[in-house]
Amino acid sequence: MEKLVSVIIPCFNAQKWVAEAIDSCLKQTYPQIEIIVIDDGSTDNSLEIVKSYKDKVIWETGANRGGNYARNRGFTLSKGEYIQYLDADDYLLPEKIEKQVQALEATKTDVVYGDWRYKKHLPNGNSFLEDIKTCGPKTDFLESLLANDRWVPPVALLFTRDIISRSSGWDENFKAAQDRDFLLSLAIDGAKFTYQPICHSIYRSHGKVTVSTTSKLHWLRSHCLVMEKAEKKLAQSGRLSLNYRQALAKAYFEMGREYLYGDSSNPENSKCWHYLQVLKKSLSVYPEFQVTYRNIVYKLTQKYLGSSQSELLAYVVTKVKKKISPQASEKFVQVQNSV
Repeated sequence: MEKLVSVIIPCFNAQKWVAEAIDSCLKQTYPQIEIIVIDDGSTDNSLEIVKSYKDKVIWETGANRGGNYARNRGFTLSKGEYIQYLDADDYLLPEKIEKQVQALEATKTDVVYGDWRYKKHLPNGNSFLEDIKTCGPKTDFLESLLANDRWVPPVALLFTRDIISRSSGWDENFKAAQDRDFLLSLAIDGAKFTYQPICHSIYRSHGKVTVSTTSKLHWLRSHCLVMEKAEKKLAQSGRLSLNYRQALAKAYFEMGREYLYGDSSNPENSKCWHYLQVLKKSLSVYPEFQVTYRNIVYKLTQKYLGSSQSELLAYVVTKVKKKISPQASEKFVQVQNSV
């Protein structure tokens, strides 16, 4: 007899999507499934939609306490030997759970992850599926997570109950980067991951609905806190190896650059200051860190003057080309001396 799979759906104001998420569970080819929806204080019609499924869904509602609380509460209520976390605006293709249960049982691992696709929703009402995001096998899943290499959304994963029971669950202090923190905690605690090269998971993208799109600075700070937490845990257990320090340095740098060049909501001076603090953190965790760029000028500057000065040059050149106010570059010069 097949083992029970619990699908845990945190739901907050998802009336437009939650029915499709639930329906995708009911259409699974794997028969032994319980669906648990934790309504996180929705103020729209979400709860009424959930209730309309009657005994097909186990549900609970309460005050708004965040998605991580909802995931932890759903796990407490669950009985399955396997756990699927499914955000209310995502959905599963019919064979997802069956294939991933088979993968876990064949490999005797703790977590299976697969490929996935974005479903983009445009302002004009149209939608389309993007190309499949291929995750690929990872020699050291923990190292990949530390380096922030090839993100895997919760919809594309399946967990054994045992590995979650042995963890501290989803950290309810995080409003962004919480999925990365959760996977890092499992990996540091020794979880074994396996890759299944097939796409059965759809991750929806519909406007500025996430912390990472509405507040890039909060996104950056959250990821930094997640990495500091992982770094501390690895150091305490004597496992902060050279590879892990290099991975952390790479992630700090790349996220800082994405914030510096990709955020338009904060003033240039503020972006410079925050980015340089992240670069400082990158160099503190791995002082020998260097950027692997092909640009010969950058390479030579980095070789003879170091990463901090190379970043200063790259920033100034970029901003001059875009005809941005020179005051921003002057601020970069002032603050970079602290790095």
